[in-house]
Amino acid sequence: MLVEGVVVGVVDRRGGAAAAAQSYIGVVLALVVVPVICHKRLLFQRSCDPSPEMEALNLLKERVVVGDLSLSILRPRQADALLSEEAFEHEEFLPYWAELWPSGLALAHVVRRRDLEGQRVLELGCGLGVPSIVAALGGARVLATDWSPEALEVAAENAKRNRADVETVLVSWADPDALVRRAPWDLVLGADLLYEQRNVDQLLALLPRLGGEILLAEPGRPPAARFFEEARALFVIDEFADRVHRLTSG
Repeated sequence: MLVEGVVVGVVDRRGGAAAAAQSYIGVVLALVVVPVICHKRLLFQRSCDPSPEMEALNLLKERVVVGDLSLSILRPRQADALLSEEAFEHEEFLPYWAELWPSGLALAHVVRRRDLEGQRVLELGCGLGVPSIVAALGGARVLATDWSPEALEVAAENAKRNRADVETVLVSWADPDALVRRAPWDLVLGADLLYEQRNVDQLLALLPRLGGEILLAEPGRPPAARFFEEARALFVIDEFADRVHRLTSG
C-alpha cells in the first residue's frame, strides 16, 4: 500500500541519519517555493498496485500542484533508508534524488510559465522528474537524466502516471558524451545540483557544451558560491525567479 499526500507546501526540515550523509541529510531548508503555498502536508491512506520494482523502494504517492497542473508523484518514503555503504564507497554515491526538494518545485513552476512547444529540453540530475514532466506536458521534447538507475526508474514511472512523454537516460557528468552528441539543446534544466565541490568542476566543464540557455535552481548550498563566481566567465547570469538562475551564453 502507498501513502498518498497532497503537497500544498514545502517541508522545511530534513533529519540526519548517517555520518556519511551529513552533507545530504543534515540541511535545514528555508525556501518558500511560491507565495500561495503554506507549510503543511496532508496525508491519507489509499490502496494502489505498484510494480515490484517500485514496491522495493517503499514509495509514497504525493499530489504536487504546479500552476494549473496537479501531478501524481511517487517518491521513496525515507531517503535515509536508501543509503548504501557499498554505493558510497564507489564514487561516494548518495541518494540525493529521493527527496522532493524545494528547488525542483521552484524550477517546475518557472518551467510551467514558459512556452516550450516543440523545444528540445534536457534535465540534469532529474531525480523524481517533476521539472521534466512539467516541460513535457507543456509540449517540449524532454530528455531526463540522472546517474542513479533507481532515480530514472521512478522518474519514468512518474512521467507515465502523468501521461507525459519523457525519455530517460543514465548519464554521469564525468562521461557526458551521450548528452553532448545531441546538443545543442534549446533549454537545459537543473535543480539542486551543487551538493558537493566536485559537482562545481563537472558542471563548469559540461554546461557550455550543452546549449545556450540554462535554468538552474539553487538554494544556496556552499559549493554554489564558487560555481557562480567561475561561471560568470562563461555565461551571462541573472536571477530569473526566486533562487532560479538563468545562464545564457555571453
